[in-house]
Amino acid sequence: MTDLDFDHFRQLVRLRSGLALTPDKAYLVLSRLAPIARAEGLPDVPALLTRLRLGAPEVLLRRCVDAMATHESFFFRDGTPFNLLAERVLPGLIEARRASRSLRIWCAACSSGQEPYSVAMLLQEAGGALAGWRTEIVATDMSESILAKARSGLYTDFEVNRGLSEARRNRWFTQEGAAWRVSPALQQMVSFRPQNLLQGAAGLGTFDVIFCRNVLIYFDVPQKRAIFADLATALADHGALFLGSAETVIGITEAFELTPGAPGLYRPSTVPAALARTA
Repeated sequence: MTDLDFDHFRQLVRLRSGLALTPDKAYLVLSRLAPIARAEGLPDVPALLTRLRLGAPEVLLRRCVDAMATHESFFFRDGTPFNLLAERVLPGLIEARRASRSLRIWCAACSSGQEPYSVAMLLQEAGGALAGWRTEIVATDMSESILAKARSGLYTDFEVNRGLSEARRNRWFTQEGAAWRVSPALQQMVSFRPQNLLQGAAGLGTFDVIFCRNVLIYFDVPQKRAIFADLATALADHGALFLGSAETVIGITEAFELTPGAPGLYRPSTVPAALARTA
């Protein structure tokens, strides 16, 4: 591929998704765009990149940008955030929201849906504690194709056995041939919507819990700062923000602070912004 075509594609991906493709990621572009080039009847990826640079339909642009996103996900990924949600966050929110009896959770960059469905399982398993409550899980991702898979609720045998206990698999899924479909009880709890983190959280409302895990690692500091500002606006008082194990707010924003003894769990900062800037 030519440097001109590769640089144009890097700029396209950054503009549309925020993902930063460094020059050493040419191999990744070649491997992920190869199926699209074949589907378009083009001889190779360099020919596809040239087509993108000279002008291509919007649907093709979206497919190519989506292909560069890492859609790695599995049920109850990393374990600890879900334990913290069940054992620390939910009990506190149930007490704090007792008057409204309402709970909203946002799973940003939800990929193929395992994270929001894992959250739905925990809410269902809370049993009587949330009986009569209005619970809503909003799951967003920039990729329409990955959202279609998430909405279908259909997973392979490998996917349901990655992170799920046999008891949970049998309780919340029904086998369909070689695949497993999530139960209607969980599906009706989750609404999947297209949304790019770079475009902010306008229109989504406020949330008691936000999961934004394993996605900020792909953005630069100015982009992270803007995203954190949007997350702070979207998080309700006494709310909780979950980040991935490799992500932090240190040196980026003063809007959140880490909860002691709870890896990856952040709360709205108790330090006034003006005071924090002069500290």
